[in-house]
Order: sequence, then C-alpha cells, then structure tokens
Amino acid sequence: MNPVTGSETRPRRLPAFFTRYADVFWWLHSLWALLVGVGMMWLGSHHYGLLRVAVFQIAFIWIASLVAPALLNRPPESSRWANRARLVLNYFSKNFYQQMLFLLLPVYYASSTRSWNLVFVAFLAISALISTLDVVYDRHLSVRRSLMAVFFAFNLFACINVMLPLVWSVSNAIAMRVGAGLALVAFGSILYGRRGVRWRTAWPVVLASAAVLFVTVEFARPLIPPAPLRFVGYTFGLDVNRRALSVLRPLDRVAPGWTGRLYALTAIHAPMGLEDRVTHRWYENDVLVCSSPFHRLVGGRKEGFRLWTSCPLAHVPAGWLRVDIETEAGQLIGRCELPVEPAPRPTGDITLPLPF
Repeated sequence: MNPVTGSETRPRRLPAFFTRYADVFWWLHSLWALLVGVGMMWLGSHHYGLLRVAVFQIAFIWIASLVAPALLNRPPESSRWANRARLVLNYFSKNFYQQMLFLLLPVYYASSTRSWNLVFVAFLAISALISTLDVVYDRHLSVRRSLMAVFFAFNLFACINVMLPLVWSVSNAIAMRVGAGLALVAFGSILYGRRGVRWRTAWPVVLASAAVLFVTVEFARPLIPPAPLRFVGYTFGLDVNRRALSVLRPLDRVAPGWTGRLYALTAIHAPMGLEDRVTHRWYENDVLVCSSPFHRLVGGRKEGFRLWTSCPLAHVPAGWLRVDIETEAGQLIGRCELPVEPAPRPTGDITLPLPF
C-alpha cells in the first residue's frame, strides 16, 4: 500500500480547517456585514427611492421564513441537503434584512424627536444588528418559529410604514393601519404555517396579537416616529409675511406676563410625492392653550413645507412656550420652545462701594 502523501491529505485538511474555525469566519463575516450596513445607512439618508426595492426583499424573506423552519424536520437521509438549503435561504434573508433595515434606520432616526419615539428607533437598531450576527440568526432566530414570526412582523411593519407614504403618497395614519394588518398576517402565517396546526389553540394567540397591534396603532402612535417627515427648524415672531412665508419681528424670548398674539413658523422636510395633514399645538408649561386646524402638507420642496400659525396669549406665566407639530395620526414631528423669562441685563463695568 502506498503511503499517503502531503499533497493528497491537503484537500482533506482544508474542509477540516474551515469546519474547525467556522464560528470565527462567521463572526468575521458579521463584522463585514456591519460595516456594509453603515454604508447602507448613508444611502438611506440620501436616497429614499431605494426603499422601493424593499417590496421584493420582503416577499423573499416572507417565503424563506415559511420554508426555512420546515427544513429542520426533514427525514434523516435528506438532513444534510435540507440543512444546506436552509443556510442558503438564511444567507439571502440576512442580506435582505441588512439592506432594508439599515436603509430604514436613518430615516426613522431623522424623524424622531426627544420623546418616547426613540424607543422604536432603538428596537429597529437592535433588529438591524441581529441581522448582521450570522451565528445568532442561523442557530437561534431562524430555527424558532415564534421568534422568527415576531422578528419579521415588526420589521415588516417598520418597512410598510415608510414605504407606503413614499411610493403611493399614503398618509401616516393609513400606512400604520395597513402595516399593522400585514404584520398580523405575517405573524400568523409564519407561526402556524405548517401542517397539523390545532386552530383551537392558535386562535387565542392570533387574537391577542391583533389586540396588541390595534392598541399600538390606535393609541400608541406617538411612540412611532412620523417617518419620512422630518422637522427642519422654527421661528417665533410678532407677525408673519404670508407671501414670503417669513417671520416679521422675530423673538428669542418673551417676558413673564406678556400679552398679545404670537406667531410660529415651522419648516418640515417631506420627500417628493408625500402628502399628509399636520397641526400646531400651543402649550404654556405643558398646558394646551391653542390648537390649529389640520393643514395639508405636500412634499417635494427643497426648502421644506412651511406652516405658520398664531395664538392669542394673555399674561404668559414664567417658564416655556411650546409648539408641537403633529400629524393627523398624532405623531410628533417636531417641538419648538420659546423661553418666558426677563430679558438679560446689559453687561458692563460694575462699581462696588468702598469698604470704608
């Protein structure tokens, strides 16, 4: 028998080497995916039109989410083939998740404010990060239908909520309801998309999920940023030029006890084709004093959509005047604040009395 040479054993050592250090290679790939995601965030903040391809990505992920868990229960003779097929589906699903979520992340972050809607952005960032972790996605997320159903339903809602206003000029209120309905269908189809399902035990879970989505869409709208609307800036003043849409006699503060009519001019960035209705709500130290009618917003202008309203005020208490810009769905676009305090005294030389 001829001895085995080194050149013959090298092809056998190579697969063993990759098998031994598979986790290391996967973690390196995850790092690379995270770096690519940073580049996708830059694209998402400059090119909203890329979100149109999300329709095809969502469709593929939805189908893959139905097929991949089923490959785990294949007969022993086909387990190797089924496992490889599942890895291929997971690989494409992860890449589509990464592209979609990292595109959405800067859009939602730009639309968030200093409020509780940052929690939604945090959950979206966690989803984007999970999509880059190959080991976590392949070994834990994709093999559990419950986790996969929740993960996909949340990300589907986040995508539909932005894509519908951009592509079909749908208002945020309608987009949230459509996104919630599709998320419920996706959740139920992935969680119970297999044979032998006992619908007597499945219906309570589906109904409970529907109730959670209904409460979120109808009563927890302020927790969701009004993407892709973005607050640009504001100005307070004593009058406004209605043709030029500029503030006359601007103010940076008012004194306590001030009485008169105050004007607020706000600028809102909205991409081309987007339509919605927005309002101004005036507050004196968190007490609502004025609320304007809803005004139709049409996006596409470089300088943004400018909205001005006024409010008669009497004996303003010390603290803050605040104007919240909200959508018809009750989502906070931006917040303007004007301090109510005495004007600062002019600085100059101070003469102190002599000590004797």
